[in-house]
Amino acid sequence: MSVAQSRRISTLIAGRFARSLLARASGSTVALSRLWPGRTDRLIIAPHDLRTADATRAAEIYAGRFVFAGKIVTCHGRSIFDLEPPSEDWEAALLGFGWLRHLRAADTALTRANARSLVDDWISNQARKRPLERRADVRARRVISLLSQAPLVLGDTDGKFYRKYLRGLAREIRYLRHATLDNDGVPRLQVLIALCYASLCLANQARNIKSATRRLSDELQRQILPDGGHISRNPGALVELLSDLLPLRQTFAARNIAPPPALLNAIDRMMPMLRFFRHGDGSFALFNGMSTAPSDLVATLLAYDDTRGVPMASMPHTGFQRLDAGNMTLIIDTGPPPPASVSQDAHAGCLSFELSSGVSRIVVNCGMPNTGRDNWRPFARSTAAHSTLTYRDTSSCQFVELSAMKRLLRGAPVTSGPSNVESYREAIPDGDVLTASHDGYLSRFGVIHRRVLMIAQDGTRMEGEDSLSPAPGGRIKGSEADFALRFHLHPSVKASRLSDARGVMLVLPNRDVWTFEAMDDKVDLEDSVFLAGNDGPRRTSQIVIRQDARQAASIRWSFVRSSTSATATNARRNARREPELPL
Repeated sequence: MSVAQSRRISTLIAGRFARSLLARASGSTVALSRLWPGRTDRLIIAPHDLRTADATRAAEIYAGRFVFAGKIVTCHGRSIFDLEPPSEDWEAALLGFGWLRHLRAADTALTRANARSLVDDWISNQARKRPLERRADVRARRVISLLSQAPLVLGDTDGKFYRKYLRGLAREIRYLRHATLDNDGVPRLQVLIALCYASLCLANQARNIKSATRRLSDELQRQILPDGGHISRNPGALVELLSDLLPLRQTFAARNIAPPPALLNAIDRMMPMLRFFRHGDGSFALFNGMSTAPSDLVATLLAYDDTRGVPMASMPHTGFQRLDAGNMTLIIDTGPPPPASVSQDAHAGCLSFELSSGVSRIVVNCGMPNTGRDNWRPFARSTAAHSTLTYRDTSSCQFVELSAMKRLLRGAPVTSGPSNVESYREAIPDGDVLTASHDGYLSRFGVIHRRVLMIAQDGTRMEGEDSLSPAPGGRIKGSEADFALRFHLHPSVKASRLSDARGVMLVLPNRDVWTFEAMDDKVDLEDSVFLAGNDGPRRTSQIVIRQDARQAASIRWSFVRSSTSATATNARRNARREPELPL
């Protein structure tokens, strides 16, 4: 037998062995055989993918319909990689290859062949690569996807495609190892996580494990603050990072390598922060670019939380406060904007809050949509899109607005905003009080916004006061001093203004009735938009009070849950002020 024939037989045997092994692969971290001894690009393990998969989408992809970021592109027999992308988000989703998880969820011979064909199409046509494909964070997502979905793509393949697959994967990893990590924040961490995965999942990479682990550890210590929040102050960053860090911890264990302490510590700190931002219905408070998070993914992440503790009341390093009483939850932004390098998604929402009762959200911020972000971003980041005070129709932060600079920085960082945000909380006999202030309007207009919030111990009443005042020894600048106080309502809340125009009745989905009242000011009920809905932006309402700071520099207001007792209700306010309950 010739040497060439011997090699061909060895290749065929190895291919059959790979198919047999991968056919038995389960959804957990998968061990892959050392198929070709002596090679440096052998896959020995496939990490677990925690992100949600939808088997029904496999049929759409097979039919040539690719639905990402709210956009649909149909191939009509052409390569999907040759078509013009409808948006940058759509293109990033396509080139990140996360959609392979949907094909794996279907788990049929047809979807495996389709996955292999699409990956082969991408590998075989390197000449048509687009600029976005070379972006480090997109490449990192692609590497993680190709590693975690290797059992799908390689399950029914032969040795030739196996080698081709690994050559393409190795090329991507080499680019990442030499990439300049210009983008700070989550994108930078994703690159370092991908390099850790690569060093663990490929054979003969011991020399790279130490370096990749050290770089990731350093970045985790910098980006994950001592209280568990992310440096960007975006709750969504926690969901995104934990979805990768938890399987990475499993992958270290599967390789019998001790996970780095920085990784374990970061996960332990982030888990309580994940609970901190959740309302009673499981949704997240909408601060600094947060949108909807898949409830099943969040449930999966929380299942890894061994402590399952009650959320802490204060997150001083990230700059948030939480007040819980009875069924009431109040989450308040009491921090300055993040550093400019990670502020591309930061919002001008200082001192804004969200209020919920049980599983019903009442007051929210507008949030960010999951799709079409470019259209909504200027509004969503403005102070007017948050439940707080807006002075002279101006945001408390200013952003880079030059289009050329946006393209350079891939976003619009915060250029100025509150630099001194103070907060103080205390317990009183019948509840808790939070006093906070920020100087976001001081340099431009000479005023400081101060907000006092009090919640009753039984969770049925919340009182607040918002005021504007000049700095000690200073004065209000300019001839105009108009301001607006806004409370954006969740779309599920039915709002009706009371007849005296000083209050609004709020009916929650469970038929609980709350009343908003302003002590001495006229209340308007205006249109608003809730951007973070599961089905896209939704129309809603906002409570608005307008005033002139030179005439009345403070507004007192309250949210009160109505008593079921008619006597108690009449004692609190005249029943003639209430409109009939909406059906």
